[in-house]
Amino acid sequence: MRNILLIIAILILLLINSCSESTDNTPVRPLTQDEKQIVTSGNNFGLKFFREVNREEGDKNIVLSPLSVSMALGMTVNGAAGSTRDSMLKTLEMLGLSMDQVNNSYQSLINLLLNIDSKVQFELANSIWYRNTFPFEQSFFDLCGKYFNAQVTGLNFDDPSAKDIINDWVNTNTKGKIKDIIDNINPESVMFLINAIYFKGNWTYKFDSTKTKNDQFYLINGSSKDCRMMNQKNKFSYYSNNDFQSVDLPYGNKDYSMTIFLPKPENNINDLINEMNDDNYKQWLLNFNTDSVNLFMPKYKIEYGLLLNDALKNLGMSIAFDGERADFSYILKNVELFISEVKLKTFILVDEEGTEAAAATSVVMVPTSYIPQNPTVRLDRPFVFVIRENNSGTIVFIGKIVEPMN
Repeated sequence: MRNILLIIAILILLLINSCSESTDNTPVRPLTQDEKQIVTSGNNFGLKFFREVNREEGDKNIVLSPLSVSMALGMTVNGAAGSTRDSMLKTLEMLGLSMDQVNNSYQSLINLLLNIDSKVQFELANSIWYRNTFPFEQSFFDLCGKYFNAQVTGLNFDDPSAKDIINDWVNTNTKGKIKDIIDNINPESVMFLINAIYFKGNWTYKFDSTKTKNDQFYLINGSSKDCRMMNQKNKFSYYSNNDFQSVDLPYGNKDYSMTIFLPKPENNINDLINEMNDDNYKQWLLNFNTDSVNLFMPKYKIEYGLLLNDALKNLGMSIAFDGERADFSYILKNVELFISEVKLKTFILVDEEGTEAAAATSVVMVPTSYIPQNPTVRLDRPFVFVIRENNSGTIVFIGKIVEPMN
């Protein structure tokens, strides 16, 4: 039996000002033009990234965070030059922006997301870990420290404790939800660029646990499995068309929310995902209106990991993985580097109280001498969801649930 759960525990960047919702007690500043551009760029990246991984992984449980990937690659691109930089910016949908625009917008967006909703716990941290025998460019470290608030640490990578030090940082910054991102440090590895994200939000309108019952969730292959189904009737933002139903569930002060897209029974969830480009997504959100919704939603917990090399190559940045063509001379002048792997790990838990989610992305750099190995609304059937911050439109997580896991 093949199952899919796709959660882009996204922090990647989406602007829908006219659909934004905030509360009177949350002072929200307007976005600058550069921020609007990078949010739109990030949204395009996040949705195409979601489609690409869904195409590759098929009917399996998948959890992604495009924002985490974007942050890790955003640091890395500061070290790239020439066509390597251009290909990475194009993949991130930022080609045409200056690096000053990119970096300033990442910086201000981080600050916005960290402080937008006092009732939602959102934490984001970046770090760079480097082999302390290499003369890396201090200017690269300074840029990542200034704009991404990255912790920069030199380690003896030959010491077995180095792996534990890096994994402890990931464990701490994801509140224990992701215990490690590195299995081992290859003798050729010279740098790890890592992003960690933690999100915990209580529903604005919580589910009554006494109403949670045993129920059935219908899988893609036509079979079903037992699940614990939550239920509440409340006023939510809601939209329905010939293809799907959609409902928006707010967290805390309503600055963050989970938006769910449920295909009609006769429609295929992968067809819906293929339609989730930036234009369609924006238009769908514009059509939401408040309605009284009887909502049935399964509880679930998913832990997931994925090597992103193939997806990122397919999206246009294969040169960064090519030891003969990659140019990361702004990181290290005298030794040619390339990306050996980009790895993502994620976690999500959805229950009556709300949602807890975490993500960690690691970009590994190696010298070119290393040749790597090929490495009502009733949610009782597959559905898509998006957790988003509503002022900037930033997608924090996006997912496809085909089988709720306990």
